Amino acid sequence: MLSAGQGRFSGLSCYCFPPPFETVGSQNGGEAGSSGAGAVPEGAPGLHLLPVALRFRLFLHARQVQMAEAGFIHCPTENAPDVAQCFICFKELEGWEPEDDPMEEHRKHSPKCAFLALQKDIADLTVQEFIRLSKERKINLIKKQVNLKIIDIEKCAANVHNEISLLHL
Repeated sequence: MLSAGQGRFSGLSCYCFPPPFETVGSQNGGEAGSSGAGAVPEGAPGLHLLPVALRFRLFLHARQVQMAEAGFIHCPTENAPDVAQCFICFKELEGWEPEDDPMEEHRKHSPKCAFLALQKDIADLTVQEFIRLSKERKINLIKKQVNLKIIDIEKCAANVHNEISLLHL
């Protein structure tokens, strides 16, 4: 699954996979790699499975990049381990399939998202664009918080209504 790591959007506290690991030495056709984080030491258990694991890790890393470029961060829950949320519009999507295009899904489910409207890399934002995006994010956050409070109040009102109904019996 996704984990906090360094990525293109790390300045925005986005969650992403760590970079794909590299092998150390040349066993099993692996190339010599760095000894930095994520490196697999020579003689590590399961080294014979490295090609499959590496392919899987590269697939996950590519998926993570697609998700981040579409504005999503990973927000797993116990019941929904693949939930992704836009860091601007706060739209949450889950049930991702391998063929899903994160950018298209974002457009489909949140067409008015300010992040999508920019149509440019976050690193290339002007100060004005960044401020506008930041304001949109705060507006969306307040809307989400208000909606959550409304749901809480409606639940509380329903409980009170049920208790009053029991008193009349």
